[in-house]
Amino acid sequence: MKDYDVLVIGSGSGLSIVYKALGAGLKTALVAREYLGGTCLNVGCVPSKTLLYTADRVMEIGEAKRFGVGAEVSSIDFPSIMTRMRKAVQDGTASIRSGLKEEADLDFYEEEGQFVDDYTLMAGKEEIRAKTIFVASGARPAMPPVKGLAGIGCLTNESVLQLEKLPESIIIIGGSYVGVEYAHFFAAMGSAVSIVEYADRLVPFEEPEISETLESSFAKRMGVYTAHEALAVEKGDGGFTLTMQDRQTKTGRTIKGERVLVATGRRSNADRLMTEKTGVALTSKGFIRVDNNLQTSRPGIFAVGDATGRGMFTHAADREARIAWHNAFHEHKLEMDFDNVPHAVYTSPQIASIGLTEEQAAGQYGNNMLVGKARYEDTVQGDVRMVSSDSFAKALVEKDTGRILGFHIVGPDASILIQEVVNVMARRGNYREITDAMHIFPSLSELIPETLDKLEG
Repeated sequence: MKDYDVLVIGSGSGLSIVYKALGAGLKTALVAREYLGGTCLNVGCVPSKTLLYTADRVMEIGEAKRFGVGAEVSSIDFPSIMTRMRKAVQDGTASIRSGLKEEADLDFYEEEGQFVDDYTLMAGKEEIRAKTIFVASGARPAMPPVKGLAGIGCLTNESVLQLEKLPESIIIIGGSYVGVEYAHFFAAMGSAVSIVEYADRLVPFEEPEISETLESSFAKRMGVYTAHEALAVEKGDGGFTLTMQDRQTKTGRTIKGERVLVATGRRSNADRLMTEKTGVALTSKGFIRVDNNLQTSRPGIFAVGDATGRGMFTHAADREARIAWHNAFHEHKLEMDFDNVPHAVYTSPQIASIGLTEEQAAGQYGNNMLVGKARYEDTVQGDVRMVSSDSFAKALVEKDTGRILGFHIVGPDASILIQEVVNVMARRGNYREITDAMHIFPSLSELIPETLDKLEG
């Protein structure tokens, strides 16, 4: 048995906790069997956004003729694109491994970890224990209960990164964040894409108008099947056949694709840890249950990141790691604000959101709410750049206080534009902090105050 002051499970957001513990002079152990650097570096943000940057350049070239520029994509070197992506991942993991090896005071167990008793973990053949434990074990792809799907070579957000050949056609099951991003990528590369979503619209967690804008854009590039349930998948010599059913009309149909990508959500890796043996409770969906202090049901054991199923974004996990570390060693506790975690969807058009949707805000605030909406073309830069008239921003504000309740953008650079709003919401400021500030003219950033200037009851 080896005893430690701090034990960290998982090397994504858990890495920042490791370095905080080492900096504090604490005897520290890290247990992480795979994906050194976490989901983001290995199979999430870094590889997918590297691919999507290429897809965006293809889209720009295709739109050049609107500005009087004759340009076209003469060829796409798919293997080269995938190699560049994998190199970014390999360089990142190599750098992390090198850094960990230089830490003389760290015991790094590159092994599968499982709890065997209270505050006690078996890492490979070593039994280790700590008074303070941070679980950052992440999540993995969830497979839907579709007949014939298991064991037939369907792709996930992990295995898709190993493709060497561009599929001529691909069926994507799932129309949320991962699904629509890869739909954008493969369509830009030249694959015939079909995207199937069980809900009534794509990205169903976004504002309905945003879903409508995305679906309208996608319909020009691929087959979009919303409100369709995937029933069965069969593999044949020419690829895969998906049988699905319209949820409203109950009409069945089949579509074919060379490959199938499943993007129907994530499940926690907590089950692999045997958390019940240390008394850590799980939610009904198998995620580790935490309060807003990131404390689990066991004192001294904290959980952060995708393992909890709350705010499953890298920036949220990094913030959670900071809060969990503080709470583990300070009497005054900090809370994680899960209600105001911003996010972006790097599809085309790009999407960014924070806070409540209009429906949620109306349910909570009723008539004490203002709504503002502006289109990109309402700004000079939006007009000059000939941004689609479907691109817009939408603000939700509490009438009495001027506090921003939610903000939603669909259009170019949405992930950049929303940061101004994120900063104000983080300090629970008044929207006039934005409208009273001077914005460069002409700039696309004028979209934000333009939206807030149009607030109405």
